[in-house]
Amino acid sequence: MSEDVSDIEVRVADIAPILERARQEMGKVLVGQRYLVDRLLIGLLADGHVLVEGVPGLAKTTAVKALANSLHLDFSRIQFTPDLLPADVVGTQVYQPHAGTFTTRMGPVMANLVLADEINRAPPKVQSALLEAMQERQVTIGSETYQLPRPFLVLATQNPIEQEGTYPLPEAQVDRFMLKLRVTYPTLEEELEVIARSASPTPPLSAVCGADDLLRAQGVVRDIKVTDVLQRYIVDLVRATREPGTVDKELARAIEFGASPRASIALTAAARAHAFLDGRGYALPEDVKAIAPDVLRHRVLPTYEAEADGLDAEKIVRRLLEKVDQR
Repeated sequence: MSEDVSDIEVRVADIAPILERARQEMGKVLVGQRYLVDRLLIGLLADGHVLVEGVPGLAKTTAVKALANSLHLDFSRIQFTPDLLPADVVGTQVYQPHAGTFTTRMGPVMANLVLADEINRAPPKVQSALLEAMQERQVTIGSETYQLPRPFLVLATQNPIEQEGTYPLPEAQVDRFMLKLRVTYPTLEEELEVIARSASPTPPLSAVCGADDLLRAQGVVRDIKVTDVLQRYIVDLVRATREPGTVDKELARAIEFGASPRASIALTAAARAHAFLDGRGYALPEDVKAIAPDVLRHRVLPTYEAEADGLDAEKIVRRLLEKVDQR
């Protein structure tokens, strides 16, 4: 390894223990869920938004709140409902009769960490207001534009089994999320532990990491080395979602729309963050393969024929990972 990589690994080793303590704090209220915890940390480190999908009762909201409590960051929660308005998210101007002027009241989006709970329950106008803030990192109220604080991360949850009274996110807007996580049921041992813990009061969590620490960690992640060969592998993998027939003839008619270059950027950043959590100053193909399903599953739209054959986006991505050459 070059000296540059060695220097980066020294910086990784300097700040990684802080995030490890945050992981331990979250473990006080979460049982298992290592995948979910690590992916939330990757979203933080890579400065990307995260969409968490799972049936009710899998501790999605609990995990996000635990993350916020273990970090010394401004936190807000928005419970999305059908009657929510864009002003309830970004803020609005309020008339002051005694002064005859308007004052600006900022919405809950003006925080470091925003939990958008059950985002698919709000109408498209509200979803668009939040997703615009996610992309532009700013909000406009009246004639004034306000920069969102740094770091800024949206963690959204949605329930995949309910369709009545919901407004599914359009594919183009889901693309604003760097990662889409699918949370599954716990193991038998984990569920027994959940029951045992439910009889005791929830322990308080200590904030072990502040905004400055997190921004410093994000700076280290951006410096983690990604070789030209690995960049080519990432691009080949993303392009294979648009031209699947070049790597697997059976997938030629399986994908309606593939991932855009934004996916290549997100996959590179997430691979860097994955390497950081592993204590390395350089990314490997294993980092790309580990995080690729979370980056690509919401960016690949299967055809009707593929869905009829039981081939969903998850299976398509995993087949592409098997077929695309690492060079």
